Amino acid sequence: MAMKKRMIYLIRHAEPLRESREKIFLGYSNPPLSPHGIRQARSLARVLQGRQIEAVYCSDLQRSKQTAEIIAAGLQVDVKSQVGLREISLGEWEGFTFGDVRQKYPAEYEKRGKDIVNYRPPGGESFADLAGRVLPAFAKIAEETAGNIVIVGHAGVNRVILCHLQQIDLRHLLSIKQEYGQVTVIQQSGNIFRVGGVNLDNIGRQEGDILH
Repeated sequence: MAMKKRMIYLIRHAEPLRESREKIFLGYSNPPLSPHGIRQARSLARVLQGRQIEAVYCSDLQRSKQTAEIIAAGLQVDVKSQVGLREISLGEWEGFTFGDVRQKYPAEYEKRGKDIVNYRPPGGESFADLAGRVLPAFAKIAEETAGNIVIVGHAGVNRVILCHLQQIDLRHLLSIKQEYGQVTVIQQSGNIFRVGGVNLDNIGRQEGDILH
């Protein structure tokens, strides 16, 4: 059997519609894309043209699914939604700004800062919990596909995957930059995954670096 060689484009969904410009705990909240986010997704579809994409995977949350659908329409491939790729659940903190949470849950907010991997917001998940469902979902996608694919994830989801592939301790996951509509280029050769560039808005040069 030939060794599997292909590219995986790991993308954070495009910008969602938000009432506040402050950083918020979005989690399982389910807003659609903003007008700017729709433009970002269309731009991603153009950037990915000609890269022989087999399929586009996403979570079942609107901001991921809508980004994936716009990309897939431009590439004329199928969208495959996976519940396992949902963003981390933030329980009672969903939809609050960071400032609101710091004010309403000061003790809990401090606990999170001291143990980012294992702390669970009330009614929510820890990043360890997130890794426990995202990594099997990623492994299944990698196993069931052969050609180049796109995965439209979320900031937490993508960081967990990148920590795993690069053998980075989850304690450092927040140091991995993930902005709306940005691409991480991953080359798979058999069971080896090589991360060529993280949080990119110009993927062409990084592909050249990783493939030569």
